[in-house]
Amino acid sequence: MENSEVDLEKVKRIFFIGIGGIGMSALARYFHQSGLIVTGYDKTETVLTKKLVEEGIRISYVDQIEILDKAADLVVYTPAIPKDHLGLNWYQENLFPVFKRAEILGMISHYKKSICIAGTHGKTSTSSMVTYILRECGVTASAFIGGIPTDYGTNFLYGESDWVVMEADEYDRSFWSLSPNIASIASMDADHLDVYGSHDVMKEGFEGFIRKINEDGVLFIMDPLQKELSKGLKSELNKKNIRIKSLGIDSGEIQAQEVRVKGGQYVFDYVSQRYTITDFAMKMPGKHNVENALVAISIALERGCDPNDIRKAIGSFSGVKRRFEIFCQTKDLVMIDDYAHHPTELRMAIDAARNLYPGKKLTGIFQPHLFSRTQDFYKEFAEVLDELDECILIPVYPARELSIKGISSETIYDELKIQNKYLVDKNKVLDHIKSSETEVLIVLGAGDIDALPAKLKELMKK
Repeated sequence: MENSEVDLEKVKRIFFIGIGGIGMSALARYFHQSGLIVTGYDKTETVLTKKLVEEGIRISYVDQIEILDKAADLVVYTPAIPKDHLGLNWYQENLFPVFKRAEILGMISHYKKSICIAGTHGKTSTSSMVTYILRECGVTASAFIGGIPTDYGTNFLYGESDWVVMEADEYDRSFWSLSPNIASIASMDADHLDVYGSHDVMKEGFEGFIRKINEDGVLFIMDPLQKELSKGLKSELNKKNIRIKSLGIDSGEIQAQEVRVKGGQYVFDYVSQRYTITDFAMKMPGKHNVENALVAISIALERGCDPNDIRKAIGSFSGVKRRFEIFCQTKDLVMIDDYAHHPTELRMAIDAARNLYPGKKLTGIFQPHLFSRTQDFYKEFAEVLDELDECILIPVYPARELSIKGISSETIYDELKIQNKYLVDKNKVLDHIKSSETEVLIVLGAGDIDALPAKLKELMKK
């Protein structure tokens, strides 16, 4: 049985099904740090689950009724869990309160003042930056983050203030559960077409999220995107006294101007009707991160933070693990790790590498994430990967999906036009790298390719 609401104040014991996911583990940490008894299940032991166990959360890795907390007041699951999961079915059949992760996040957002960061990419970097700036400026917001900010080493931060920063996930229309006071949308590229069916329907999904903004709230949205919003939606927002603020590089009401690369950093000026703040410098490369910073700065100013404190915070923010993370840098070799798994994200990462290391040979190792996404975008993937000097493709990471006939990494490989292209088994990637002349290497993908950088570092030591 799935309920419409539960009184979180009365919950004492929670069981998580799929506790090792980045979003689920953040929720588990929230309740654990709030003093509740938290236990859970996941299919496999990972670095994340080991860390949760170290923090005092008991986790089981077998799908058996015996391991369940039969005294749980609340059960939380991720949509990635298969429908035939024994534990999930047992809880539902025995009429426990069972909720999706997004629904619980939504309940938290209802009784907190919520800053909700949406977009098909950039959510994690932007929400991490917002959290860091607010905290550096004295606003100790709680935060649920879909990655690990380097400055904090955790995907959840417990804060003293009423404010909470959340990623607004478009997958499965999860962000419809949220109740933002401040919202942002950085991108609406086609994705998750297995859920939405078409790009237009996906855009309607984002409009549904915008409708969830509370009265007297504010929406920060990239300038080209606000032009796509329907007149009816803008009229609805106007009636609720919701302000729409458009942002962009040299366009929109709030602009990043004079964007330049200086001393290995991106530098820009922040210009709006109210503020002109010069010389923001940040460690993270790429114009997409300038756009993310525009959002973060605007939200911090909306919260009344001091412009000089914001500038200092942007300068000291160290980024997010697996978001253009340079994990090896010598005179002759640079290695970068990036979570990119959508064609637009790949382009951003590859462009950033080109800008930082002009004239260097650029090699990319890409693991496609999901068969459905590979089917939807294999031509776009090939077009972007052709910008590399050398492309190494490893097999598709299926995550929650079964294979699709005729769809594999070879589907992308066949579309590639560059001469130096290789299909390599995941277990033989290190051998391939050892035998090739590498100058700048970028690891790309959202699957278990995340284990590769540690192996590459070990290889470099040897």
